Amino acid sequence: MVDGNHPQHPDINQEMWNAIDRVIDANCRQKGAVIKVLRECQDIVGWLPIELIDYISDGLNLSRSEVFGIASFYSLFSLTPKGRHLIKACMGTACYVKGIKEVISRIGNEYHLEEGGTTEDRRFTLQAVRCLGACGLAPVVVVDEDTYGGVKADKIIEMLDKYE
Repeated sequence: MVDGNHPQHPDINQEMWNAIDRVIDANCRQKGAVIKVLRECQDIVGWLPIELIDYISDGLNLSRSEVFGIASFYSLFSLTPKGRHLIKACMGTACYVKGIKEVISRIGNEYHLEEGGTTEDRRFTLQAVRCLGACGLAPVVVVDEDTYGGVKADKIIEMLDKYE
């Protein structure tokens, strides 16, 4: 049972803390629930700040190192803030040959963004992925749930402008 004494964090408002409390309360008596709790709390906040990991640890009566170890081991968890929009750029052979590196470079230059990074305003997170399974459309970029094929470096910024 959580005590409701919430740490301060700029990314977590009171409504989020209330939802987090409900998740922890619903799972605190279940052995092995830490992955489920981490996932649900990440869904609420968007990422797992260390203050949230500490709070989850207390709520589940687990050591901070155990919860942090799980959060840092699994790739589905993010210990850094993510952007409102996730850009996935395919680095598969077909996309690479057809110019995805230039597309990524253009995105990086325009938004001061490196692969794996998030813009300062948290508008975008850029992720290079091995293959998106759309080789016939190469080069391919996915923004959130929108798939774009035949992406050209000189058109990518115009395409991204519609995502606020």
